[in-house]
Amino acid sequence: MKVIETALPGVLVIEPRVFSDDRGFFLETFSASRYAALGIPTQFAQDNLSRSVRGTLRGLHFQEPDAQGKLVQVTRGTVLDVAVDVRRGSPTFGKWVGVELSGETPRQMWIPHGFAHGFCVTSESADFWYKCTTPYAPHSERSISWNDPQIGIVWPVDKPLLSNKDAEAPSLADAKVLPVY
Repeated sequence: MKVIETALPGVLVIEPRVFSDDRGFFLETFSASRYAALGIPTQFAQDNLSRSVRGTLRGLHFQEPDAQGKLVQVTRGTVLDVAVDVRRGSPTFGKWVGVELSGETPRQMWIPHGFAHGFCVTSESADFWYKCTTPYAPHSERSISWNDPQIGIVWPVDKPLLSNKDAEAPSLADAKVLPVY
């Protein structure tokens, strides 16, 4: 397994070792001891899978309170996956990193508590799988605008397919509830 640190401390890209032959491939998507050695929690409360069509943008989401860490991976298709530091007082507050995740070249991204998360589908469709450290809590659900100019994410689409919630999300500056560094 190869681990790549990003410009946001704590956000990691993980490249599991893939064993391929004429029949296909095998990879280990999670090992408690290996991930614990990276500082990633090994107790997950919920696994999720979403399927989205090209141009769909989901995010930027986080929970506060009841913060979630997320271990994310694409099992089919390709996305631009993004993490944004939304922790007030953090030296990297408002900064973002983006990584291409694809079912063809399995990679994962670890997004710790205190970071907003989103992704945009760049293939015909994509299956997006993720593990969460805490369950979904509707009362703690928060969003930040996907196109906040202060954050400046360079998305691969100009007019994404959005949920109503994501289309109406506030800017980072206007967010009423944010985690503290």
